Amino acid sequence: MASLKEVRNRIVSVNSTQQITKAMKMVAAAKLRRAQDNIMQMRPYAQKLGEMLTTVSSGAESAVDSPLKTVRPIDKVLIVVVTSDRGLCGAFNTNIVKATLLLIEQKYAQQAAKGNVEIFAIGKKGAESLAKRGFVVNKTYMDIFGRLNFVNVKQAAEEVMKAFSDGRYDAVDLVYNEFKNVATQIIHTDRYLPIATEDKTKRTKKAEVNYIFEPTEEEILAELIPKSLKIQLYRAVLESNASEQGARMTAMDKATENAQDLLKELKLVYNRTRQAAITKEILEIVGGAEALKN
Repeated sequence: MASLKEVRNRIVSVNSTQQITKAMKMVAAAKLRRAQDNIMQMRPYAQKLGEMLTTVSSGAESAVDSPLKTVRPIDKVLIVVVTSDRGLCGAFNTNIVKATLLLIEQKYAQQAAKGNVEIFAIGKKGAESLAKRGFVVNKTYMDIFGRLNFVNVKQAAEEVMKAFSDGRYDAVDLVYNEFKNVATQIIHTDRYLPIATEDKTKRTKKAEVNYIFEPTEEEILAELIPKSLKIQLYRAVLESNASEQGARMTAMDKATENAQDLLKELKLVYNRTRQAAITKEILEIVGGAEALKN
């Protein structure tokens, strides 16, 4: 049985840990509110812009050519993985790494066997995990969540678009967590490049829209395509940020509950140990008194 001092030290240690987890939960809750507001404002704009790009680019396929629309035989692949810079958020980062590995296994096994699958990591945890598994991490954007804004994410999107336009990669996929609620995150593995175009044979009459282009189709799409891709990546980062805070809040809440349960057990052990020590002292005193009497 552990001594009273050892049990007392463990109680103090668990108390300190519980205070830390409570504080982290409160911080995550405050950050979650801001992150949730940001993503709720971004979603309608990003969705409408994506729909408009898909429809317009499909209608202008014959007139407008863009290197970002070029479909090539897939030999070299870049996967943009969005994770967090810090841990203590449950299985948030682990699930993204697992989804990335599953994507490579199911979709890019041949390319991976040739060493033609590279990682573009937004967030330190994903970069570290995938680098340990032998993948080439082409670029890592760390500390981006501490100063999260469109300008910083735009730089990452521009690097990815330039690499695809230069022919360094034939396909770019995006893996990230979509925020649903505090306890639930939905993993997405979306095609980022080349940009998707709408199948004309599957259009409904309602979806057919005759656009009037001013100034020209070429100029509008030249501006619209990069902007849409930047917004798409920015939305993924915002989704991941909100998901991270929700996952951290849930993990810290569970850790606080576990600490409380552990404290109850330790206090019970402490009281039993203390009672046993008192009983032992009483027996020793009684035994000594009997020895003196005899």
